[in-house]
Amino acid sequence: MLLENAGIDAEAIPAGIDERAVQAAASATAPSDIAALLAREKALAVSARRPGRHVIGADQTLALGDRLFNKPHGRAGAFEQLRVLAGHSHQLHSAIVVARDQTILFEHVAVAGMTMRALSESEISDYLDAAGDAVAASVGGYQLEGLGVHLFEHIDSDHFAILGLPLLPLLGFLRSRNLLAF
Repeated sequence: MLLENAGIDAEAIPAGIDERAVQAAASATAPSDIAALLAREKALAVSARRPGRHVIGADQTLALGDRLFNKPHGRAGAFEQLRVLAGHSHQLHSAIVVARDQTILFEHVAVAGMTMRALSESEISDYLDAAGDAVAASVGGYQLEGLGVHLFEHIDSDHFAILGLPLLPLLGFLRSRNLLAF
């Protein structure tokens, strides 16, 4: 959606990789490194199936101190993640990679600092009721572009990076390769 809104014709193709297996096999432990690794693996996997095409891979990791978060498993997992994040600042690491013919052409990681307001268990439950199944689709159990915005008191970052695609650096790369009209 972000690419299409920017006037870029894009096709979403699942990479079909086992993210947890890739992460476990790698020596990467830093959140930015993990996000970059997964974005690279996604871009390379799709690039192998789409020769001659520029392929964008993206991934996010969320860290609260040394604790890393993955997408929650259902409502109970989302509740637990939100309970832990409530009242604290965490970092969302958004990586983007462009590959062509299984060669990495561009890589960028943006880090967003996000402070969630203090939430009671009742407020978390009310949010989960209102947000529905979407909470399991995003790390942290929230989607900032929807009802999840109500959970925060401060955000320090590029809005696009929080949405999962550091768009401005990507557009800069695409312009540098004359892949955009303007």
